[in-house]
Order: sequence, then C-alpha cells, then structure tokens
Amino acid sequence: FFSITTMMRRVMTPTVLGRSGLLRPRYGAHAAVTAKQHAKGKLTAHERIALLVDEGTFREYDAMKEHRCRDFGMQDRRPPGDGVVTGHGKIFGKQVYVFSQDFTVFGGSLSSAHAEKICKVMDEALRVGAPIIGLNDSGGARIQEGVDSLGGYADIFQKNVLASGVIPQISAIMGPCAGGAVYSPAMTDFIFMVDYSSYMFVTGPDVVKAVTNEEVTQEKLGGSKTHASVSGVCHGTYPNDVEALHELRRFVSYLPQSNKDTDRAPLRTTDSRYRNCKSLNNIVPADANMAYDMKHVVRTILDEGSFYEIMADWAKNMIVGLGRMEGQTVCVIANEPKVLAGVLDINSSTKAARMVRFADCFNIPIITLVDVPGFLPGTAQEYGGIIRHGSKLLYAFAEATVPKMTVITRKAYGGAYDVMASKHLRGDVNYAWPMAEIAVMGAAGACNILFRGESPEKIEVETKNYNDHFCTPAEAAKRGFVDGVIEPATTRARLCEDLERLKTKTLSNPPKKHGNIPL
Repeated sequence: FFSITTMMRRVMTPTVLGRSGLLRPRYGAHAAVTAKQHAKGKLTAHERIALLVDEGTFREYDAMKEHRCRDFGMQDRRPPGDGVVTGHGKIFGKQVYVFSQDFTVFGGSLSSAHAEKICKVMDEALRVGAPIIGLNDSGGARIQEGVDSLGGYADIFQKNVLASGVIPQISAIMGPCAGGAVYSPAMTDFIFMVDYSSYMFVTGPDVVKAVTNEEVTQEKLGGSKTHASVSGVCHGTYPNDVEALHELRRFVSYLPQSNKDTDRAPLRTTDSRYRNCKSLNNIVPADANMAYDMKHVVRTILDEGSFYEIMADWAKNMIVGLGRMEGQTVCVIANEPKVLAGVLDINSSTKAARMVRFADCFNIPIITLVDVPGFLPGTAQEYGGIIRHGSKLLYAFAEATVPKMTVITRKAYGGAYDVMASKHLRGDVNYAWPMAEIAVMGAAGACNILFRGESPEKIEVETKNYNDHFCTPAEAAKRGFVDGVIEPATTRARLCEDLERLKTKTLSNPPKKHGNIPL
C-alpha cells in the first residue's frame, strides 16, 4: 500500500493529474477556490479521485455536462461538470466506479443534471459488476431547481436499492451531507467520515433550535464522533481526507467485485495456516467472571495484520470486521468479554446482523467467535425492543448460506447460544474450546431456581454438580451440536482447512420474493 506521504506527493504532481484527466480548466477549479478548500483542511473533488484510484487509471464521464435551470439568473452560470466528477478507475487493479462532489461549484448542491451523472455511473457499475464509491461533499438540494432537485435525489435512492446486494456500495462523507441527501449514504453498505470536516443530519442545528429549543453544534449533532460512537450510522472515521482515502483503498481490497464474484483468487501470503498460536491456550482465564481480549484472539487466528475492524467505537461488546485467512477474505463476528461481558443487546445485535447480511450478499465466509452470557436484561432493553432487534441477528445467521464456522471460546448461555451461529442455524462447522460452557444459564442461577427454598449448603453442592455436568462442551458434543472440542492453538489451522473444504459449498433458501426480516 502507498504511504500517506507518498499519496499526497502523488496527487499534487501536475503530470499525474494530467494523465488522470483532472487538469482541464473548469469552473471552480482556479487557485483561489482551491486554496479556500485547502484552508478548511479539505481536498478538492479532483484531488480526492487522484488519491483514491491507481495512477493514470481514471476516466471521467460527462465533464462538460451542464444544468438546465433558467431561474434566478442560473442561465448565466453554467459550470461544466455541474459540481460532480464521475467516472471509473482502478484500485489495486480492481475496477471501481466513482463520483466525487465538488463543493467549489454551487457548494456541491445537487441538480437534476448532477443527479443524472451520478445515476449514469451507478447504472454502469451495476451492468459491469464493480463497486461504486461516492465521495460526498454537498450542501444538499439546489434550491434554484426546486422539485427537479428532489426528483434527482429520489432517482439516486432508487439506484441504491437496485444495487444493494449486487455490488458493494461505499460512501465517504468528506464535507456536509444534510437533509434528504443523507439517505443515499444510509442505504449504501458502508459509510466512512472525516473528523471535524464532515457531518450528517436530517435537520440542522437551526431547525433543532427552532423546534425543540435545543442548542447544539453541527459537530455534536452530526459529526464523525457522534455517528461513530452514539448513533452507529458511521462505520469508520479518519483524521483527514488523505488518510481516509488511503484507508478506503485498503478497505476496497477486501471486497468482491459483485455478488457473482465467487471465485476470487486469494492474496498471496507467507502466513502459514500452521503458524504458532499457542498464546490462545492460556488466554481464557480460569475464573469465568474475568474478561480477556477477544481482539487478540481475532488477530491471532487471522492472517497477520489483516483484520479491518468495522464500527469499532459503537456497540463495543460486539466485534465485527473483515480479515483474511490464507489470503481469502472472511467476515468476523465476535463477542467482546471486556465490554459488558460480551452480552447481546439492541445495538450489538443490529451491528452484527448488518455485517452478517453484507457477508452473505457477497459470498464472504463468516467466522463467529462466541463468548456470550445471554441478552442484556433491563427495562431499557425491553422497552427499546430487544426482542425485535435481537431477532435481526438470529434471522441474519439463519438466512445466510455462505460457509459459517463457529468457535465457542467460553460461555454460550441461553437463547444467545442459539443466536450466535449455532449448529441449529445451518452452521457448517462448530467447535468448542475445552473450557467452553454451553447451557441454558450459569450454574449458580440455574440452581437457585431448581432448588429454591433448599439450604445454602445443598444449593452449593448442586451448583457444583450442575457445573460439572452441564457447563462443559461434552453434552453438546454428544448430541452433535459441536463438531469437535479442539485445542485453542489449533483453531487457525482448523478454520483454514475448513475454508478450503467449504469453497464448493452449495446451499439455497426456498424460492421467495424476499424474506420479512424483523426491521
């Protein structure tokens, strides 16, 4: 991968911009406007594309397209390109389609012509079978065009829906994105934001103040930190445009071209499936109430340095992301014992369900690491709809037809055992580590119910018996709910073998228009 410094030097080289077709004179591209954009810590639309795609691969569409508005003096202001740069290029040799909104032209506002350009590249991406990447930096609808602008947004929304599950859709918010404009990124697969220069909200601070009398800043209402840690709208944040584009290139390298891209060649790797993973033998504490670092388990099992975590700052009791096993992209879903003991709650269920469905759309195998004591109790969860939200994750795992491999590292209690990719949900391979506890609930809680009214001494004896008999993987293994109890150090090798074996897996759901997931 290019270093960030190298990328910045490359984008500012005139010969590179020229070969990319990004140096032609155009409205809004002169030095004063560019300097103003740079003063805000932002790159221009053309610079962003030059950083994103491989050198010399970008081919622009409709560079001379103009708006058709004749009201409010707009007939005398017709910048070529109309505030958005569209076309196709390559990222590490992979074909991608890109649109980049130009804030230096009418604030990047969307007109009917602007929308037509975006729809054109989305249509072609769908026909070709290649990811579409949107670099959003727009003040919203172009007021001068009225309903034509709103119609343009609706056209884009329709394209987003048609492309969903067919090609990967990625949105990078690199400036304002407000009002109806937020719904196109919301329907894409991933949203990334730049700190302190990007924001998303349906209604801005002025409207909030007028309606609710709340005073809030743009950053607090819809900045990257808010959406990464509070709302869960954003999948990742970066400190500046350059690093965001650098990471976006890296992220694209994990993705398939489309839902038909089922025979992807893995990246070359020198990381052996038999690499020493003995640290896993001692990572789970003897005390079942003590936490440990599940991310260490994830990074140890995957190819070295390959884990790309998604939504790291939201619902931290659930870890989700992409990684590689012997160069092949895999999806990882894991409970995090360090946060809320790894329980399932509303946010973690939604977070994991979304990732599972993405992986299933694009034929990415799913590895699930389980250490879950159950669902989070409390009125806040029940009133918030934990029944409905928790069932999203259950539905997602049950519906998925890709290879599904599950490893129970410690606890798998109650209904959460079923939900977390159990054998009963058509799991292909289900392993347990020797210290795993698979039961309806913990021994103490179960015996307090079973032996209510008995003496504390009897309850203590029965708790030990229950723990010895039920809180082990043995009973599940006897019934075939666990395919094997394995040494933790062998987990990587086992999963690599299973991935290789399951490449030819075929499984389909009954014919239907679509399922009715409990949204």
